[in-house]
Amino acid sequence: MMILTHTDSMPLVIKVRENGPFAVDVTSGDFILVDHNDQPIEIPPLKPGKTNVTLCRCGLSSKKPFCDSTHKKVGWVGANEDQVVDAAAPPSPEPPRQG
Repeated sequence: MMILTHTDSMPLVIKVRENGPFAVDVTSGDFILVDHNDQPIEIPPLKPGKTNVTLCRCGLSSKKPFCDSTHKKVGWVGANEDQVVDAAAPPSPEPPRQG
């Protein structure tokens, strides 16, 4: 299992790319990717000069959980691209169900 580490105490940065994957900046902190059973998922080696591991957000990648750029081929558009979430704020209540 490959654990990517960085010695500074910077927060881990995960960027939501516009109409694309989640990009995990491996230079900003340590992380371990695990599946739904808490089993580690091996991080593929990064290509030279690359500092991001990209995780599929469209659900169409043949390399899940990693992105294979299928979103570009099918014209996938992310929902709520401009939505900003305040992690300290309590979750909004769900609207009442109709009928």
